[in-house]
Amino acid sequence: MSALAGMTALVTGGASGIGLEIATLFASEGAKVGVIDMAPCADFPAVQADVTDPGAVTAAVAKLAGLTGPATILVNAAGIDVIAPLEEVDLALWNRMLAVHLTGTFLVTQAVLPAMRAAGSGRIINLSSQLGHRGAAGMVPYCTAKAGILGFTKSLAREVAEDGITVNCLAPGPIDTPLVASLPAEVVGAIVEELPMKRLGTVAEVAHAALLLARAEGGFFTGTSLNMNGGHVMM
Repeated sequence: MSALAGMTALVTGGASGIGLEIATLFASEGAKVGVIDMAPCADFPAVQADVTDPGAVTAAVAKLAGLTGPATILVNAAGIDVIAPLEEVDLALWNRMLAVHLTGTFLVTQAVLPAMRAAGSGRIINLSSQLGHRGAAGMVPYCTAKAGILGFTKSLAREVAEDGITVNCLAPGPIDTPLVASLPAEVVGAIVEELPMKRLGTVAEVAHAALLLARAEGGFFTGTSLNMNGGHVMM
């Protein structure tokens, strides 16, 4: 039997990159998958919505529940990235970075949680980053948001453990995504040189870590962070 047969996964940011890879893997393992993304997604039932908009989130979660069933797995993968020194970060950029990563995770989780509590089970998987642990120059808003997701994950894990719901996060290091590929070659080369493994990670490696947290065998993980980062941060 497929590992996720009978389960329903909601993936934010599921139209591309890591989110799409997770959605695709979960579907191959038998889950019904729905996607929320600002971009269109032709691969799965999807709603184009901004995860920072409370009304849009509520409507999107309700629509997808009608199409695929209530989510038994939630993957919060929506995110953005901007590199700039702190002096060049205006309030609008700061607020948007925190909103997409942290407020979006809060809003979507809040929307799916009642059904998980009623069912007495659920899996919530949040996308943080190794940079939430170690920080990075020129990425203060991003690192702050990702560190916030680590705190959100630990706190919610304690709150819902007795309801049969696990809450964990993934904290990838540099991954071979379109975003990384868009960086200058010398920048990517410098990143790779810092890594003990001397290579970028793959979206498949991140997705399979998510699968471990979603399947029955991952049921004793909660409040934890899986750090697939090629040794960049060892904890």
